[in-house]
Amino acid sequence: MKTMLLLVLSMVTAARDATARDEQCVRERAAMVETIKDYARSRAVVSGQRGFSERVLEAMGQTKRHLFIPERSCTIAYADMPLPIGRGQTISQPFIVALMTELAEVAPDHVVLEIGTGSGYQAAILARLARKVCTIEIVPALAEAAAKTLKDLAYDNVSVRLGDGYAGWPECGPFDAIVVTAALGQVPPPLIEQLKVGGRLVMPVGAEYGAQHLTVVEKLAPDKTTTRAVAPVRFVPFTRSPSR
Repeated sequence: MKTMLLLVLSMVTAARDATARDEQCVRERAAMVETIKDYARSRAVVSGQRGFSERVLEAMGQTKRHLFIPERSCTIAYADMPLPIGRGQTISQPFIVALMTELAEVAPDHVVLEIGTGSGYQAAILARLARKVCTIEIVPALAEAAAKTLKDLAYDNVSVRLGDGYAGWPECGPFDAIVVTAALGQVPPPLIEQLKVGGRLVMPVGAEYGAQHLTVVEKLAPDKTTTRAVAPVRFVPFTRSPSR
């Protein structure tokens, strides 16, 4: 009887602690969204005069960022800063994730390509906005972990592929939007080819350890694009396969 009582008390305590953690996460996530709004208002030249759309803000507010970092700490996860996820890679700060998502202008019927899955967080945000997300990660351990996390969290409209993202994913496209989460000196031509006319590509362009700018490429016709630099950023370098 005593053992049974201790077991029940232990279960009650565990449930109470889990509820407290969930409530903390909800508060921290809501605070993160308010920080994004405040930052957008003070940086109107970056986010546009209208700020972020409600769809993007809702996706940021609903996605559990703490489940995409090794520590799984709500206190750490919802601070507006990049965080290490292992293998020399990072998860971008929430404002940058929101900004790239906003600039991509993802609609509910869109098919989106992401290059640089990382932890899977950006893919999860995109999955809440698009019909389908195809994401490529070159680091095997990260690709495996991200695929598991996304599956466990029931992001059934996300496909994860291990490989070099420079060549894109033709079989999954063409794409209405492409988001690249690593910096390169130029936009890979295969990605432009796989972008639909009217689509947008968002990526940091610049030197590996030098000046980088978050850049938006719009495809106006099969052989015509426009490019604009939005804001200075600092991203990890775009990793290629050793044979490249």
